[in-house]
Amino acid sequence: MIRREGFIIFEVSRVIGDIHPFEVGGRRFLLSVTTGALVEVDEEAWDLVQRLKDGEDVAGHPCLAELAELVAEGVFSQGEEELWIRTAREARGRSVVKALCLNVAHSCNMRCRYCFAAEGTYRGERAVMSREVGRRAVDFLIEASGARRNLEIDFFGGEPLLNMAVVREVVDYARARGEETGKRFRFTLTTNGLLLDEETTRYLAENMDNVVLSLDGRPEVNDRMRPLPDGSGSYDRVVDRLLSLIRRRGDRSYYVRGTFTRHNLDFAADVLHLSSLGFKNISVEPAIGSGRDWSLREEDLPRVLREYEELAVEMASRGGDFEFFHFQIDLERGPCLGKRLKGCGAGTEYLAVTPAGELYPCHQFVGEAEFLLGDVFDGIHRMDLVRKFSDADLYQKRGCPDCPVRFYCGGGCYANAYARHGDITHPDELGCALHRRRVECALYLQAALRERG
Repeated sequence: MIRREGFIIFEVSRVIGDIHPFEVGGRRFLLSVTTGALVEVDEEAWDLVQRLKDGEDVAGHPCLAELAELVAEGVFSQGEEELWIRTAREARGRSVVKALCLNVAHSCNMRCRYCFAAEGTYRGERAVMSREVGRRAVDFLIEASGARRNLEIDFFGGEPLLNMAVVREVVDYARARGEETGKRFRFTLTTNGLLLDEETTRYLAENMDNVVLSLDGRPEVNDRMRPLPDGSGSYDRVVDRLLSLIRRRGDRSYYVRGTFTRHNLDFAADVLHLSSLGFKNISVEPAIGSGRDWSLREEDLPRVLREYEELAVEMASRGGDFEFFHFQIDLERGPCLGKRLKGCGAGTEYLAVTPAGELYPCHQFVGEAEFLLGDVFDGIHRMDLVRKFSDADLYQKRGCPDCPVRFYCGGGCYANAYARHGDITHPDELGCALHRRRVECALYLQAALRERG
């Protein structure tokens, strides 16, 4: 029995690095980093895992045999890590472009204080995309997509409704070219809602596969950070227009997308406010940047992490009557291997196009001269930069190989990493801490909702 007990300790110790213990809502869970298995445990089993993590002697622990059974069944395992590494290496340089973000307007009718695009102009002159550039962008995407059939075009800005004629032109042209080439296009548009009249609302409801609607939450929170050019608040001007659009869309996809800053660290109240208005698909993102009065700081982290937990617990108590973007995790299928390893695909599968037709790795890199890849007329001429993004999977990023939620992340946002450290392979540590807690809360919420049936 002593030899058997020693064998159990050896087997369990071998995989303890695969086990990520966490607590949410007074409940304790063990997550297998590589298999994705989630196990809820009691205090006694939690004690065993903590002692194993600390390298303590656990011979004779009452939960040891039970944990060993989970190891034997493959619930916890480090063997799959080799598959992930091999897949990451094989995937480098094999991507094709499948999505474009068209900045159809480098101009905006709002003056959001946290805007990374500098009032929509990306630190340049105000401009709108021409029909010629829009059509050529469609042709470039078709040419660069290889054999891939399903493609996506996102209309962005500034405020894309300032150039609605080109939005319509691109949609019509893409559909026609899709018929000719066997490609299928999905369209997404992000708007602040100020220009949503009856005709535009109808058009977006019928023609966009997804819409992203900007609203930060409670009126006072929204109006502090999202004023109009004259300094007045925007909440009362847009909220009814946004609600009208989602009602018109029926069951078609949408997200109302807010931003929280250190001025509203109680952002769960803003999420719940948006839910109370009737929005069912909600995303509230942390403001990026540094040195500003609204920027999240290291000392804000404990409060923000608690806020995510409180939001998850509240959503569980309500039976999940709305969706929160960062708590959406598919435990059975989930994202493909490539997305788990590389994230959003910026710089390889996803590119941004300026009004002049210039190509950048994503919309947040627009205006950064060192990230100019080429243009839609002559194609990509900075293949060295494309390779840099292609190679930047999570095994090439600082801290990612040891992160317990790495396969729910893909290595984080390249733009945030560059903004914080000047290096796309050095993730923003603050953002990593936020994402780690969001994943834990998402897993807790999944478990709680499944119990409710």
